[in-house]
Order: sequence, then C-alpha cells, then structure tokens
Amino acid sequence: MNALRGNLAWLRHVAGRGRIITVVKADAYGHGLRQIAALLMQNGTDMFGVANLDEARAIRGVGAGWPILMLGACLPDEVKTAVRDQVRPTLSSLAEAQWFSEEAQRQGTLVRAHLKVDTGMGRLGVAVNEALPFLRRIKQLPGLVVEGLCTHFAAAEDDARFTRRQQIAFEKIVAAAKAEGMDFEWIHASNSAGLLFQPLATCNAVRPGLLVYGVVPPVKRALRTKLAGQLQPALTWKCRVSLVKTLPSGASVSYGRTFRLKQRLRVGVLTAGYGDGYPRAASNRAQVLVGGQMCPLLGRVTMDQMIVDLSAAPEAQPGDEAVLLGRQGGEEITAVQLAGWCGTVPWEVLTNITHRVPRLYLGGHAA
Repeated sequence: MNALRGNLAWLRHVAGRGRIITVVKADAYGHGLRQIAALLMQNGTDMFGVANLDEARAIRGVGAGWPILMLGACLPDEVKTAVRDQVRPTLSSLAEAQWFSEEAQRQGTLVRAHLKVDTGMGRLGVAVNEALPFLRRIKQLPGLVVEGLCTHFAAAEDDARFTRRQQIAFEKIVAAAKAEGMDFEWIHASNSAGLLFQPLATCNAVRPGLLVYGVVPPVKRALRTKLAGQLQPALTWKCRVSLVKTLPSGASVSYGRTFRLKQRLRVGVLTAGYGDGYPRAASNRAQVLVGGQMCPLLGRVTMDQMIVDLSAAPEAQPGDEAVLLGRQGGEEITAVQLAGWCGTVPWEVLTNITHRVPRLYLGGHAA
C-alpha cells in the first residue's frame, strides 16, 4: 500500500495542477478494487475510471459521493441505473445522449457526461469532424451537461508521429469549442503512456492506469521523464513449493510431454496454475524465483500446478516460497518480463489473476 501511495504522489507531481482520474477497472488491474478504492479515497484521487456499472457499485460500497466516470459505453438497459447511481457516462453518439437526457428528466436529475472524440483509436468516440456539431446539439438537450471532453491515444508508447496527429486534432476541437463559449470542467487524453510521453497543455486532467500500480508499460520511444524510475510495483504474486522430487533422464514433464529431460533432474511442483491466472502461454518459457534464484518452468502449466527446475536452488524444500511476480533475494520478475515470455502485455498478466488467489494488503494504514 505504501508503494501505491508513493506512485500516486509522483503521478500528481507530474500532472501538476491537473486532476487525477484513477483507472481502477478490471478489479483495479488485479489488485482488488475495494481495497484500492479505499486507499485512493484516502490519498487524493479526484475521480475513478471504471469499465462497467458493477465496478461503480463496488466503489459506492466503499465510500459515497466520489465522482465515477464509466469509460465504456452504457447499454440501453443500463442507462436508468447509471443515472440513478450518478455515474458519469462517456458519450459517443447522439442516441446515447438522448437516452440520458430522457432518463434524467424522468428521474428529475442532471446527468454529467464526458464526450469522447475518436482521434484515431477507432473504438469509442465521435468522429473529429462531427465533434463540434455534436456539442452544439447536446447543449439543447435538457437534463444533460457535458462536463468533460476527452480522447484516447492509440499508440503513445510506440508511435510519436501518430500520437502527435491525435494530439493536434484534439487540441483543435478544444480550441474551437472554447471559442464558441463552451467550457469543460474535465479535459483529458493522457493514459499511462501519454503521461510518459505526451503531456498536453490543453488538458486539465490525466487518466493513469498501469502507472498507478507501479508498472511501466513496454515502450519503443525514448523516455523523456524520470517518472518511470520513481514508481514501485505494488503487487507481489507468490505461491509455494508443494513437492520436491528427482526425475530420471528421459522422463517427460506435464501434459502433452512437451518437455523431456536430457539428464537426471531435481524438480519442484508449485501450487499455482492457470486456474489462478498464471498464463498457460508461459509453459516452457517463463521462470520463477525459488531461494532467490531463477528457476525455469518445465512443461505445460496446468490448472492448479506447474513444475520447475530446481538446479539453481538445491536447498529448496516443500513449503518454500516461490515468487511468480516480484522480488526474492537480489532477483526480480516484473509483469513486463512475464508478459514478454508469454507474448502478451502486462495488463493481461495482472488482470488475469483470479479471485481464488488471496490478496494480502501490507503497509501502514492498509484499508
């Protein structure tokens, strides 16, 4: 929890006077939504970003009154609940705006919405050339106010030229809207990669996700900020060695016999598998830490167990700790490293950790 506090402090420092929309979707990136939301409420987030209404309800169960922005689109049958729970929608179409306007009038309330502009992500958002007419039209809808204007960078960590094009397009819309007397309480574009590479003078808020949890996304561009070096991963993922045994030369390991021993080998069986969210794609590729040493994974990861080579950890015994993510001794396995072994991204590694894995919260004033 101390790492999370420190990360948020550094992000606030980088944001300057800008406000923080902390993204806590997918169970706070696998860290546990309720506990993380409680900590963020104590340590200065300005708004929560969620993917769906269930996540919004979980936050409301921790503390009432916090602004919550739904980053995904609301289904038609979710509009009534979103308005009742005062969840701010992200609008991408006039039809959505009309749904919320009508429901706001039925409930006798005011809906605060954020309009998303599609500057190149190709997912949510109105087209760039439709944004200004859309804003003019929304101003006429009763019960609805656009308090936020936003976009989303598609490749800020890799493609500087395309990101610059997105930035220019968004800045032109912001300027044109302001020239017509429109004002926005929230203007935001920078996700974690955007914070590292693309600070926007026209924005007054940022949307960090991965960086909050101390994980720097893999990047191709040269980092221009010292922020990455100040962040600390908050999560360590551990299991145990359940059995130690010696297999003879020629023996095969795990399902499908994808690994065969060329010599007699001491191996350990671990109490974790893809049922816990450990990637099956890590089979025969990844390593874990036992006794402070890197130990290769042998054969396929199974639902509840996996097998490692204990040659580097000859003193390992049943009950010993095995680290899947985090530090042990002088070694460390990061989410980026595990993702690289699996051919995926750190977001997927973290959010795949299942609910059967207990979360233990350490640090001063753990919520």
